[in-house]
Amino acid sequence: MKTVLVTGGLGFIGSNFIRLLLNNFSDYRVINLDAATYAGNPENLKDLEKDSRYLFSHGDIGNRDLVDKLLQEKKPDFIVNFAAESHVDRSITGPAAFIETNIVGTFTMLEAFRSYCGDENSSKCRFLQVSTDEVYGSLGAEGYFSETTPYSPNSPYAASKASADHLVRAYHHTYKLDTLITNCSNNYGPLQFPEKLIPLMISNALEGLDLPVYGDGKNVRDWLYVEDHCRALELVMIQAKSGETYNIGGHNEMENIELVKLLCNSLDRRLGPLPDGRLRQELIKFVGDRKGHDQRYAIDADKIKKDLGWVPQTDLKTGMEMTIDWYLDNQEWLKQVRDGSYRQYYQEMYG
Repeated sequence: MKTVLVTGGLGFIGSNFIRLLLNNFSDYRVINLDAATYAGNPENLKDLEKDSRYLFSHGDIGNRDLVDKLLQEKKPDFIVNFAAESHVDRSITGPAAFIETNIVGTFTMLEAFRSYCGDENSSKCRFLQVSTDEVYGSLGAEGYFSETTPYSPNSPYAASKASADHLVRAYHHTYKLDTLITNCSNNYGPLQFPEKLIPLMISNALEGLDLPVYGDGKNVRDWLYVEDHCRALELVMIQAKSGETYNIGGHNEMENIELVKLLCNSLDRRLGPLPDGRLRQELIKFVGDRKGHDQRYAIDADKIKKDLGWVPQTDLKTGMEMTIDWYLDNQEWLKQVRDGSYRQYYQEMYG
């Protein structure tokens, strides 16, 4: 059995990663450390709570005593750090939480990791920092982010993740710790909190609400299906050489407005027009652009293909259909997230 300490495992990517480990492999045991903040949905993993290979620990990555205790008692072979404030809009209106969790929290984890590993070059455990392509800034109409692209973050969120990445890299070079970094493009798929573009559009379109699109909608993103991302993370965790960084992208670039239209057309095809006869594209409403909105992100994922044999398996059209299927089949989950009732379970347990 290999023991993996996952931080932020109640969130979107973290919960999908835990599911991948426990459902696709028999030799993983997972400890999930999560503070159960607004985006940490206990419903995402509630069905795994009776699995003997899964343990939930309620707490913050900034709690050094708790992290030390988990490391000493559970003796993980791997730490995978998903825990982060992740919504750009929230970082613009309230950056302090991003500094505290994404930078100070990662620092606390690294210090606990360093204490746990002991001597330099220890192979006791390795630390995988899950990061974002937003640390690189904005691309023009051409070109791609590679692992050697200089960091140039343009939002408080991106700056906080860039800072955390620099800390992880510094701990590898200074203390010879076994660390890794991945930078991914925009994820989508099941269990994503509906403040992000795709689940927000699906949720609003189902209810006949406005579909707000920033600016002219021409901003381009590279979309990565979450299960493809999780497969890549497991490969990096197990096979990558210590100190490496890998970009993980979906090779699925699309303008935001075209993505929203794709969603609308798919829902109209499945469900028919809205009760008042309108097609869902008529719900699109252009709103003032986000401050500092990056124009384009695109990932060059050749390195992970060459070194580890990973390529994305899910094209955008297929992934979008699977994603819409999931949200249509799980409208109660969506309802509980929108009305906040999903938090009741952990509020009763932990306050």
